[in-house]
Amino acid sequence: MIVGTRPEAIKLQPVAAALGRRGLQPTLLFTGQHPKLDPANYGLDRFPSWRLSCPGQEDPHNHVAAVTKAVLPILCEIVPALVLVQGDTSSALGGALAAAAAGIPLAHVEAGLRSHSRRQPWPEEEFRMAIDREADLLFAPTDLSAANLAREGVHGQVHVTGNSGIDPLRSLASRRVERARGDPPRLLVTCHRRENWGESLDSVAAALKIIAGEKIGRVEIVLHPNPALAERIRALLPEGPDISFSPPLGHEEMIAAMLESDLVLSDSGGMQEEAAALGVPLLVLRARTERPEAIACGGVELVGTEPNRIVRAVRRWLRSPRASSSTSPFGDGHAGERIAAIIEGWLAEREALSPRMTPVPRTT
Repeated sequence: MIVGTRPEAIKLQPVAAALGRRGLQPTLLFTGQHPKLDPANYGLDRFPSWRLSCPGQEDPHNHVAAVTKAVLPILCEIVPALVLVQGDTSSALGGALAAAAAGIPLAHVEAGLRSHSRRQPWPEEEFRMAIDREADLLFAPTDLSAANLAREGVHGQVHVTGNSGIDPLRSLASRRVERARGDPPRLLVTCHRRENWGESLDSVAAALKIIAGEKIGRVEIVLHPNPALAERIRALLPEGPDISFSPPLGHEEMIAAMLESDLVLSDSGGMQEEAAALGVPLLVLRARTERPEAIACGGVELVGTEPNRIVRAVRRWLRSPRASSSTSPFGDGHAGERIAAIIEGWLAEREALSPRMTPVPRTT
């Protein structure tokens, strides 16, 4: 398993645990894309692992190349039966390209998500499509994701499994806190995606200033671990009684913060899934999303980054919040078990058909 970022750790942990219960002990390769990622915080410290030094870079394509170069010799040394990557990061694509170069089968957890725009999100859309083209096993979280893959004619097997990011919510969703009457509405905000750096981030900050200044709600901003981005957000917004900053939160802390909020504003993909599953209203600070199922559930809305549109949407939602569908569009919280069962059957069938052979790296 290739793990580079916190979302990858969150979404691969249920798969790793389920594989372990089936006697298929995974080995984890931590790329170092998020350097402070601690496996113990995600229940991944009990698995054998390699630690690489490939911290994230300003140019994600350069990071893909660095991860590929670092992972390839390890794959050729340990010769795994299968490489698993998750999502759309540069670590995931680097691991996928290393698997292809080593001639090792590839599985993609969370395959088939599409915004149908190469620039939104960038570079995630092109990275995810490139991984899907290489994958032998594609675990689509929804029927819509599977339909995207069928339309593209991918060569690998496609299985609809649900999203493994929903699995941890089964034990966390009961922690919702009832807010005291008279408290100002609490708005939880995160903003980190590359397409929102620059003018879009300025626009979001302008909207938050209006919301705080007009006492529409109390704005609580969770800063991203990227220090340059966190510094930029602090420079744009004055801290005070109506705007506060929080350091980066762990997964359970973030879920708790969502459950304690009246409204969430975020450009995060994972938070769209979590909000839909938890029934927490969320405004998506993006023009497009690769998770339209969240919008269809009724509790999530695309609002973009234009200040007046954001402010109008916040007023409207706080005045009459919509109810999310009672059924999560991203599965029932058992995706990890489904993925592990499919992998176990696929490996058994592969072993029965032909003896395992040492892969021969591709030449260019």
